Amino acid sequence: MDDDDFPAYTMGRAAAIIGVSHDFLRRLGELKLFTPLRSPGGHRRYSRHQLRLAIRARELCDRGTPLDAACRIISLEDQLEEALRINRERERLTEID
Repeated sequence: MDDDDFPAYTMGRAAAIIGVSHDFLRRLGELKLFTPLRSPGGHRRYSRHQLRLAIRARELCDRGTPLDAACRIISLEDQLEEALRINRERERLTEID
């Protein structure tokens, strides 16, 4: 259960943890912030990583940011973090040579 990407939470549980409606979570999927896994019965399941993204989206929306803009901001933040991680790794490898 240490896997951040394991889809451990049902929609109802995820919504309760975050303090949002089911519709809010559905909209995040529609806006492609993340794609929840589907159970064999077709029910949405969310990971801890996805919950953190949803919390960030809620925080931005609570400050007045439209949901579509919040999803774009979060996507750009993720891209920046990944680019910084790659740069750190390249710098580390350069130092070894």
